[in-house]
Amino acid sequence: MAAEFSSRVSTPFYDAHETRDAAAREAALLSALPHQIANARQNTDAYGELLTGVDPDHVRTRAALARLPVTRKSELLARQQAVRAARPSEPFGGFSAIGWRGLKRDSGARRVFQSPGTIYEPEGLGRDYWRIGRALHAAGLRAGDLVHNSFSYHLTPAGAMMEGGAEALGCTVFAGGVGNTELQLQAMAELRPQAYVGTPSFLKILLDKAAEQGQPLSVHKALVSGEAFPPSLRDWCGERGVVGYQCYATADLGLIAYETSARQGLVVDEGVILEIVRPGTGDPVPDGEVGEVVVTTLNPDYPLIRFGTGDLSAVLPGPCPTGRTNVRIKGWMGRADQSAKVRGMFVHAGQVAEVLRRFPEAGRGRLVVEGEMAQDRMTLKVEVGGQVPEGLGERVALALREVTKLRGEVAFLAPGALVNDGKVIEDLRKYE
Repeated sequence: MAAEFSSRVSTPFYDAHETRDAAAREAALLSALPHQIANARQNTDAYGELLTGVDPDHVRTRAALARLPVTRKSELLARQQAVRAARPSEPFGGFSAIGWRGLKRDSGARRVFQSPGTIYEPEGLGRDYWRIGRALHAAGLRAGDLVHNSFSYHLTPAGAMMEGGAEALGCTVFAGGVGNTELQLQAMAELRPQAYVGTPSFLKILLDKAAEQGQPLSVHKALVSGEAFPPSLRDWCGERGVVGYQCYATADLGLIAYETSARQGLVVDEGVILEIVRPGTGDPVPDGEVGEVVVTTLNPDYPLIRFGTGDLSAVLPGPCPTGRTNVRIKGWMGRADQSAKVRGMFVHAGQVAEVLRRFPEAGRGRLVVEGEMAQDRMTLKVEVGGQVPEGLGERVALALREVTKLRGEVAFLAPGALVNDGKVIEDLRKYE
């Protein structure tokens, strides 16, 4: 283990996986996919039901994966609540392959967490279970560093996630948790940590307070998450001696992607299969188009298959200039779970997708809602290449009414006319 830590001190890469041939990585991920599908079907009640009739051996390509259903976070929550109501001894809604005494799965869980919602997530016994070590390493943390961890250790997994990654690197961790700014600054002054992990907003609070008190901080590197980390705040921290990087992780999936010294998007983690799909659907979009981040993990304990995060992003072209060869995404670009209430009726992104799916001529589309209070107007803007077929507008308008139960206009645009921001519903109403 000591040799492993030592080797990571001298290399810019966490391991050889980061620089492997992209085709070899893809082959390895897709080779592991049938085993994970089989594991999910056999060892979790939820996927035993959701993947009924799916032959795991036939899911060996991204096209085959794209035919499986997407499970979104809201659906996971709803299933957890429904199953708990019927069977109190099943807190995870049938998605977990591990647990403790008294549950159907009676072993394998080291911790259990409660995230807002309320959603319960298990943590298994594996080293660096959430795979955060890779992101910490890319942020410059190395064996022997003292890490000030100001993520919460209470209820949610963020604190434990970061601690597991730091431990894998050979770092020492101070469990600061959230709040108690004065005490945390005292600990920083007396322990002199090299690194900080936590939210970017709390890092700014600490830096401001330290400057106000005339207290120099020893921290000079940071990994932040949980909030936006805009370039303006990144540069502000850098001017005060702290070089910060961000990572994209969730309580369900662990690490999804992480920033590197290139500062060009986020590199996807080696332990997940990432797709970008059209919001409201499970259909992958072309590289570069903004859509919802959908992730399949290779974690056997909590085998989430095509898990919809509800976050928007897009694939960036080419590999990272640092030499890492995995796919890059732009980072967080908003939420995909869009809806609007029009004339007393909710309209969802999935309904817009259903309308468009009925017409092969249709490309991207966006439902625009306009008007003053009580004067709502809906227009479905649709990209169509070439000549618009006669009568298509009337047929699309009829489908819009059938699906949403609301009348709306239809406008056709040239391909590429809609802004590439992932929006399927745009609410432009004024309420002054």
